[in-house]
Amino acid sequence: MGRATEEINRAMLRVRDAIDGGYRDELDLATLAAVAHVTPDHLVRSFRRVFGETPHRYLQRRRVERAMFLLRSTSWPVTRICLEVGFTSLGTFGRTFTAVVGESPTVYRGRGDLPAVPGCVTLAWMRPAVFRDPEQTMPVSERRTDPAPA
Repeated sequence: MGRATEEINRAMLRVRDAIDGGYRDELDLATLAAVAHVTPDHLVRSFRRVFGETPHRYLQRRRVERAMFLLRSTSWPVTRICLEVGFTSLGTFGRTFTAVVGESPTVYRGRGDLPAVPGCVTLAWMRPAVFRDPEQTMPVSERRTDPAPA
């Protein structure tokens, strides 16, 4: 890996960290591009190359992941959770949640409380796999790119 590639990868990690820390806030491409010291167009291309999804898609997924946790661990109304995780429209929240999780927030909440297992295990198990290769059974992000040792 060359030095330029390494620098871009580090910049994209800074952007991802900014999204993780500020998912509640209104984050636009110009703000995120400033974190990486690149143009918005370059940010989108580089972020997709490094992480397999656009910054906007990653932000939406992080918001949905947080909403999934809040839906099953609090008794807050769906509207409050929607606003808490950074969505400004209940309709957009419901549509995005359903697209990522496969069911509405209310149906998801109906599953009951979160299982009593360590948080890291729960989050890894519950993480929505947005990108699936139709030819494969596992998400693209979980597939090994190098051949497995025999």
